[in-house]
Amino acid sequence: MQVTETVSEGLKRELKIIVPAAVLNDKLDAKLNDMRGKVQIKGFRPGKVPVAHLKRLAGRQEMAQIIDATIGESIRQVVADRNERPALNPDVALAEGADVERIVSGEADLAFTAAYELLPTFDLVDWSTIELERPVAVVEDAEVEEQLNRIAEGSRSFTDKEEGAESVSGDKLTIDFVGTVDGATFEGGSAEGVDLVLGSGQFIPGFEDQLTGSKAGDRKTVSVTFPDDYQAQHLAGKAAEFDVTVKAVGAPGELVLDDEFAKKLGIESFDKLKEAIRSQLESRNAGASRAKLKRQLLDKLDALYTFDLPEKLVESEFEQIWKQAVDTLEREKKTFADEETTEEEAKVEYRRIAVRRVRLGLVLSNVGEENKVEVTDQEVSQALVERARQFPGQEREVFDYYKNTPMALATLRAPIFEEKVVDYIISLAKVTDAPVAKDALLAEPEA
Repeated sequence: MQVTETVSEGLKRELKIIVPAAVLNDKLDAKLNDMRGKVQIKGFRPGKVPVAHLKRLAGRQEMAQIIDATIGESIRQVVADRNERPALNPDVALAEGADVERIVSGEADLAFTAAYELLPTFDLVDWSTIELERPVAVVEDAEVEEQLNRIAEGSRSFTDKEEGAESVSGDKLTIDFVGTVDGATFEGGSAEGVDLVLGSGQFIPGFEDQLTGSKAGDRKTVSVTFPDDYQAQHLAGKAAEFDVTVKAVGAPGELVLDDEFAKKLGIESFDKLKEAIRSQLESRNAGASRAKLKRQLLDKLDALYTFDLPEKLVESEFEQIWKQAVDTLEREKKTFADEETTEEEAKVEYRRIAVRRVRLGLVLSNVGEENKVEVTDQEVSQALVERARQFPGQEREVFDYYKNTPMALATLRAPIFEEKVVDYIISLAKVTDAPVAKDALLAEPEA
């Protein structure tokens, strides 16, 4: 095998590889000799088929398979000999002027090019020099009480009011409604048998106010305007009318927060219920704290490392991000103008994000490999169970898909690996706790 490097620019490499026709013919002869003892051809006893006859019948087909396998084997061998790590599978093409017919016939050498980009090499910093602040927020008693009252309100019982009794704030209405915008109904704007507690704020601002004082059997027209930041962009800021029929009016029952209340929720005592709520809130805070600490670490890594990136890795990442962004806009019926940007400006920003993701991914991968961070089969299995739970009734199909699709299974393994590497770095960094308010801890990070 003859190897010639034709391109060596930055991370880009291109090799011209020539495999002599004699090597291909030797492989074909070996394959045919192996086949002659197994194939059954009319007119010949088993194992007695002449190789020359077998070559006439199956030579081209077998040679094509040999050529395909030889290309892959040759690239792997050459890359290993050169001690290189391609970022992606090489692009392969027959050399210019190659005569495919003569190659398949075993009369010409196999000459092809393999073009690829290398994974960049870089030194890892001393993680003990990294300084991080972990934001922490204490769960206050008032927050536990607030959550407790919210749970209690959700389980409050209601008793039908007397016929003709008007509704007041705190009462529960059971309603049917049909909504229209510009005289036309819209998706999600109609429903039957919906429970609405007046004063809960679960409907559009102004909706509940116009139903206060209504009675069972009343039919009312409620006029409201969707908020400018309404999640369904095509409705945001638009005026709407709802034809509402009040089916029933219920008065709230008394709330008694005691051991019996806790037992109805499956918890042995009221004190244990409060402990469970506090634990849940502490877990929420811990998760938010971990997320902000990770973001802070990634920002520092992004500032610390600058090295050339494989263009195809960046392009692949950009295409995924871009497709997701465009799909989101289409789903929400938005435009780039609605996001106060243009398509060109958005592409620049998303490409910057792609560069950041690829660079950080390479850094974390390098850290994990150097420090032998591993993801166990048990951890992947647990992730698969969690994924399957997202599709009730289709768990078996989800399991089968991931078990039979290595690339899909890798998408479960990758985030586990990333989190373990992040934990490894944090364990070596200088981390100090910084008390913050709950709202600051739970606030969404800047884009």
